[in-house]
Amino acid sequence: MPSVAFCRGPDLMSEDSPLQSVPSPPNLLTQYLKNVRGAVPLAIEQIETMLGLINAAGERVECFLDLGCGDGVLTGAILEEHPESRAVVLDLLPGVTGVARGNLHEFPGRVTYVQADIAHRRWMDALSPNGKFDAIVCGFALQPLSDNRKQALYRELFALLRPEGVFLNIEHVASATRWSESVWDDTMITALFGNEIQEHPHMNRAEIAREYYEKARGEVSRCAPFEVQLDWLRATGFINVDCYLKVQEQALFGGQRPKDVER
Repeated sequence: MPSVAFCRGPDLMSEDSPLQSVPSPPNLLTQYLKNVRGAVPLAIEQIETMLGLINAAGERVECFLDLGCGDGVLTGAILEEHPESRAVVLDLLPGVTGVARGNLHEFPGRVTYVQADIAHRRWMDALSPNGKFDAIVCGFALQPLSDNRKQALYRELFALLRPEGVFLNIEHVASATRWSESVWDDTMITALFGNEIQEHPHMNRAEIAREYYEKARGEVSRCAPFEVQLDWLRATGFINVDCYLKVQEQALFGGQRPKDVER
């Protein structure tokens, strides 16, 4: 059976190991739709909702941070929506933003690439002298972190935001029950491999499902329920904390730094 890809974020890692209108330009949107994440229900709505939240936080976005930008779609969408903005894109591993660099070539001089491992608290040293951010966005990059490290990272991201800046995270979160979990698994198997199954009738759905479960369920075991993660954000000091969009096991959630907080 041919190898398959999974919409579950980067590979697992220990806390001390390294990681790994729609306003976006048509070519970036096309790239996103062709990506495995584009097979997930409400993928476009995720982008639209994220942009709407950034716009609601402030009319002007001068600089934002994208943690592990993948193919660059989120970065490109924000740059297109805010023509005067600049982006700082964080490589989680050396060279992983190669695709993003190609997709973001139409924004010359507006994207700065840095490399750091967010599993270690000194990762912010790589950002200097980029300063504070109006928004920090993330798509599937934080999932491999341990619960303790993720809570610490939330505090670090809070410190990087300007007053009224927003942190928005798209992440796979644990299902409340095995019953709802199984529904999501069936949805993902059909979304990711439905065309392959139709085009190659000899491919065994059960084999595909088994490989999917072995990969995905191992990663899911590390996912804290999003309600717990919302509590972590509130404890950090974020306000307007919420799950803004959720489809089964995939959630867009985050919060805003208060206007009068200086830490």
